[in-house]
Amino acid sequence: MKVVLTGAGGFLGWHTRLRLHALTDHDVAAVDRSTWTRLPELVARADAVIHVAGVNRGDAADVESGNLELARDLAEAVTAAGHPARIVYANSVQDGNGTPYGLGKRGAREILEGAAASGGGRLVDVRLPNLFGEHGRPNYNSFVATFVAAVRDGHDPQVADRPVGLLHAQGAAQALIDGLATDAHRIDPAVTTVGVQQVLDLLHDFKRSYDQGEFPDLSSQFRIELFNTYRAALFPDHYPIALAPHTDPRGTFVETVRCRGGEGQTSFSTTVPGITRGEHYHLSKIERFAVISGRARMSLRRMFSDEIVDFDVCGDQPAAIDMPVGWVHNITNTGTEVLLTQFWSHELFRPDAPDTFPERVRPHPQES
Repeated sequence: MKVVLTGAGGFLGWHTRLRLHALTDHDVAAVDRSTWTRLPELVARADAVIHVAGVNRGDAADVESGNLELARDLAEAVTAAGHPARIVYANSVQDGNGTPYGLGKRGAREILEGAAASGGGRLVDVRLPNLFGEHGRPNYNSFVATFVAAVRDGHDPQVADRPVGLLHAQGAAQALIDGLATDAHRIDPAVTTVGVQQVLDLLHDFKRSYDQGEFPDLSSQFRIELFNTYRAALFPDHYPIALAPHTDPRGTFVETVRCRGGEGQTSFSTTVPGITRGEHYHLSKIERFAVISGRARMSLRRMFSDEIVDFDVCGDQPAAIDMPVGWVHNITNTGTEVLLTQFWSHELFRPDAPDTFPERVRPHPQES
């Protein structure tokens, strides 16, 4: 299926593009602000559009009109295409609640419904709650992103406590992908209901544990998702993590992983000089690489970005890197001796759901 993804450069757009890349074979045309003028030609060749582009912060009038304007642009492109198209709309639970944002989202839905119907297509209305996840912008995407930045920087923000329904951006992305094939006209993804204060308390717990070299309790999916969100905000400045060697006349002991709860799996590999391992990314897995002996370079690249982060490490000064989700990563033996690396994951490896997707950190020229 040929799919146009609007808003691909934003928070939810990036997560949706990542999930489409990992789990489907759809031909995805990613549209952001820099390529918005190409929308008509891309929609003309598409079977479906996932419309994520929107305005959720700013002057009240601009928020409402901005969402309407984006919808009109897409509606014109769908109408001009002249063939039935499915529009999967990243709507909000605030649709029609009387706020400028809610009015803008409702108006956009009505515009897109009309365009889809006039061409013999259909609109799938995906009502999204408060979202959180890796690479959210503080004071913009969600209160969770704001809390994460505050806790990372040693602050304790004031909280007006209340229950709130939260959904990780990967869950929202899956709901949008489900919209490409569903017979339903509306999708309401399930949420995790937590207190605002509870979220802040968990983040403080994460910081205390992680600052002491421990992984926190990862015994629930929500904890894993929130911890992944927190540690993404630490990358790359927090790394590599120095591992303290304990040496006596018998030799040296190094503790590489401490975890307070959840599953866990440890493995190791030997790598001969010049060879690279890895070349993959994950959607939710927490994975630590720790060099025990030898010299290595660990390289990471955020998906859909060209910037590469390199860490040179050595077993003489044991260090670990925790791989952020959505970042392609590898490890190369840069020394003259066999490299010994320990790998730890927060979950057991499951062949039917490995959460490991091949991709090169440095694509071959023909792949770029």
